[in-house]
Amino acid sequence: MKDYPISVRHLNHWFGRGEARKQAVFDLSIDIAPGSLTVMVGPSGSGKTTVLTLMGCLRQVEDGSVQLLGHELRGAAEPTLEALRRELGFIFQAHNLHESLTARQNVMMGLQVHGKGYEGLRVEAVEHMLDLVGLGHRLDYLPANLSGGQKQRVAIARALIAGPRVVFADEPTAALDKDSGHQVVTMLKALGRERGTTTVMVTHDSRILDMADRIVTLEEGRLVKDEGAVVSVSSRSTK
Repeated sequence: MKDYPISVRHLNHWFGRGEARKQAVFDLSIDIAPGSLTVMVGPSGSGKTTVLTLMGCLRQVEDGSVQLLGHELRGAAEPTLEALRRELGFIFQAHNLHESLTARQNVMMGLQVHGKGYEGLRVEAVEHMLDLVGLGHRLDYLPANLSGGQKQRVAIARALIAGPRVVFADEPTAALDKDSGHQVVTMLKALGRERGTTTVMVTHDSRILDMADRIVTLEEGRLVKDEGAVVSVSSRSTK
């Protein structure tokens, strides 16, 4: 059987208890190919973010199976989940920057949290990553002095700085203009080609759909459409 960084089988999820209990995900099965950019779309309330958080160790898997980087998440011990989270990058619509830290310091935290990188190389790596997202001239700016789009780009740099094996992104381009959004997605695709980084993205941004390797559509917690071959980016033939 092929090794997938993410493999989901018969996943179900509920919110609430008793009479208020409501099912949010229904019998979802999907494999995510190495190095690919998979985009999940669907109307609000369709379960996209719930699935993303279940895949990303941010919500407990209670029914069905989610295997992430070769580890079963259902019933996994907290030390296992913590170790897996160190291999992941998270990008959310809310940038969640520390207001008292500069752009450089916020991104530095991405290395510190993951425990990766040598001290002597950290500053250079952080500055390079901020330059890649177009903020090389804003290294020492506090979030209060950055625009909404600039804050989001700092958050993206923070998520990518440690070289995660899998990136989970929830509406990462919502606060960005078209060119900046394309730049971010282009970077994620380049990470897939060059490092084998796998990205799963939730979006309502139709401007970036043509850049996806695969588009998965959810409605009312069910997978209703799956467009795109499930193949590793690194295994594709070049013409």
